[in-house]
Amino acid sequence: MTRLAVSPLTTYLGHLEKGELGYQFSPAANQAIFYPRVICPVTGSENLEWRVSAGFGTVHATTVVHPQQGAPFNVALVDVDEGFRLMSRVEDIEPMDVKIGMRVKFRVHPAEGEEPPYPVFTPAGDAK
Repeated sequence: MTRLAVSPLTTYLGHLEKGELGYQFSPAANQAIFYPRVICPVTGSENLEWRVSAGFGTVHATTVVHPQQGAPFNVALVDVDEGFRLMSRVEDIEPMDVKIGMRVKFRVHPAEGEEPPYPVFTPAGDAK
Protein backbone atom coordinates (compact mmCIF):
# COMPACT_ATOMS: atom_id res chain seq x y z
CA MET A 1 0.00 0.00 0.00
CA THR A 2 1.30 3.43 -0.94
CA ARG A 3 1.90 5.79 1.97
CA LEU A 4 -0.26 8.90 1.63
CA ALA A 5 1.22 12.35 2.25
CA VAL A 6 -2.15 13.61 3.51
CA SER A 7 -4.89 11.48 5.04
CA PRO A 8 -8.26 11.23 3.28
CA LEU A 9 -9.91 12.82 6.35
CA THR A 10 -7.56 15.81 6.20
CA THR A 11 -8.33 16.27 2.48
CA TYR A 12 -12.09 16.00 3.15
CA LEU A 13 -11.91 18.59 5.95
CA GLY A 14 -9.85 20.84 3.67
CA HIS A 15 -12.69 20.77 1.14
CA LEU A 16 -15.20 21.66 3.86
CA GLU A 17 -13.03 24.56 4.99
CA LYS A 18 -13.25 25.89 1.40
CA GLY A 19 -17.05 25.48 1.42
CA GLU A 20 -17.00 22.36 -0.76
CA LEU A 21 -18.41 18.87 -0.32
CA GLY A 22 -15.49 16.72 -1.42
CA TYR A 23 -15.85 13.00 -2.06
CA GLN A 24 -13.80 10.25 -3.61
CA PHE A 25 -14.51 8.45 -6.87
CA SER A 26 -13.25 4.98 -7.72
CA PRO A 27 -12.59 4.55 -11.47
CA ALA A 28 -12.21 0.79 -10.94
CA ALA A 29 -15.68 0.50 -9.37
CA ASN A 30 -17.10 3.42 -11.41
CA GLN A 31 -18.78 4.83 -8.33
CA ALA A 32 -18.58 7.51 -5.68
CA ILE A 33 -16.96 6.54 -2.38
CA PHE A 34 -17.98 8.18 0.87
CA TYR A 35 -16.82 8.45 3.79
CA PRO A 36 -13.21 9.16 2.71
CA ARG A 37 -11.00 6.07 2.66
CA VAL A 38 -7.54 4.86 1.74
CA ILE A 39 -8.79 2.11 -0.60
CA CYS A 40 -11.99 1.43 -2.52
CA PRO A 41 -14.26 -0.81 -0.40
CA VAL A 42 -15.60 -2.47 -3.58
CA THR A 43 -12.41 -3.31 -5.48
CA GLY A 44 -9.57 -2.75 -3.00
CA SER A 45 -7.97 -0.32 -5.45
CA GLU A 46 -5.83 2.51 -4.05
CA ASN A 47 -6.67 4.62 -7.14
CA LEU A 48 -9.25 7.06 -5.73
CA GLU A 49 -9.89 10.48 -7.25
CA TRP A 50 -11.12 13.51 -5.32
CA ARG A 51 -14.15 15.28 -6.77
CA VAL A 52 -16.39 18.10 -5.59
CA SER A 53 -20.15 17.66 -5.39
CA ALA A 54 -22.51 20.22 -6.93
CA GLY A 55 -24.18 20.10 -3.52
CA PHE A 56 -27.69 18.89 -4.27
CA GLY A 57 -29.39 15.84 -2.86
CA THR A 58 -32.62 14.21 -1.74
CA VAL A 59 -33.68 13.27 1.79
CA HIS A 60 -33.72 9.46 1.96
CA ALA A 61 -34.78 9.18 5.62
CA THR A 62 -35.31 11.54 8.51
CA THR A 63 -36.09 11.49 12.20
CA VAL A 64 -36.49 14.11 14.91
CA VAL A 65 -34.39 13.94 18.07
CA HIS A 66 -35.92 15.41 21.24
CA PRO A 67 -33.05 15.96 23.70
CA GLN A 68 -33.77 16.44 27.41
CA GLN A 69 -32.35 19.94 27.13
CA GLY A 70 -32.49 22.12 24.05
CA ALA A 71 -34.69 22.25 21.01
CA PRO A 72 -35.60 19.24 18.87
CA PHE A 73 -33.51 18.72 15.73
CA ASN A 74 -33.65 16.41 12.73
CA VAL A 75 -31.16 13.81 11.61
CA ALA A 76 -31.37 12.93 7.93
CA LEU A 77 -29.83 10.53 5.47
CA VAL A 78 -29.23 12.47 2.27
CA ASP A 79 -28.68 10.85 -1.13
CA VAL A 80 -26.28 13.24 -2.84
CA ASP A 81 -26.79 13.50 -6.62
CA GLU A 82 -23.26 12.25 -7.34
CA GLY A 83 -24.18 8.83 -5.97
CA PHE A 84 -23.38 8.63 -2.27
CA ARG A 85 -25.36 8.89 0.96
CA LEU A 86 -24.41 10.73 4.12
CA MET A 87 -25.90 11.41 7.51
CA SER A 88 -26.46 15.07 8.26
CA ARG A 89 -29.28 17.40 9.18
CA VAL A 90 -31.51 19.85 7.35
CA GLU A 91 -31.43 23.39 8.73
CA ASP A 92 -33.57 26.50 8.16
CA ILE A 93 -36.75 24.44 8.50
CA GLU A 94 -38.71 23.04 11.43
CA PRO A 95 -37.47 19.49 12.20
CA MET A 96 -40.94 17.98 11.72
CA ASP A 97 -41.23 19.63 8.28
CA VAL A 98 -38.29 17.71 6.79
CA LYS A 99 -39.80 15.08 4.49
CA ILE A 100 -38.52 12.03 2.63
CA GLY A 101 -38.00 13.00 -1.02
CA MET A 102 -37.30 16.67 -0.20
CA ARG A 103 -34.62 18.28 -2.36
CA VAL A 104 -31.82 19.84 -0.34
CA LYS A 105 -28.71 21.95 -0.94
CA PHE A 106 -25.37 21.54 0.82
CA ARG A 107 -23.72 24.16 2.99
CA VAL A 108 -20.94 24.01 5.55
CA HIS A 109 -21.51 24.40 9.26
CA PRO A 110 -18.31 26.23 10.21
CA ALA A 111 -15.76 24.98 12.70
CA GLU A 112 -16.45 25.89 16.33
CA GLY A 113 -13.60 25.68 18.81
CA GLU A 114 -12.09 22.21 18.54
CA GLU A 115 -14.98 20.92 16.40
CA PRO A 116 -14.16 20.77 12.67
CA PRO A 117 -16.56 22.04 9.98
CA TYR A 118 -19.26 19.61 8.88
CA PRO A 119 -21.83 19.32 6.08
CA VAL A 120 -25.46 20.30 6.61
CA PHE A 121 -28.28 20.89 4.16
CA THR A 122 -31.06 23.42 3.61
CA PRO A 123 -34.28 23.07 1.59
CA ALA A 124 -33.54 23.55 -2.11
CA GLY A 125 -37.07 24.31 -3.24
CA ASP A 126 -37.60 23.18 -6.83
CA ALA A 127 -33.94 22.38 -7.57
CA LYS A 128 -33.56 19.29 -9.72
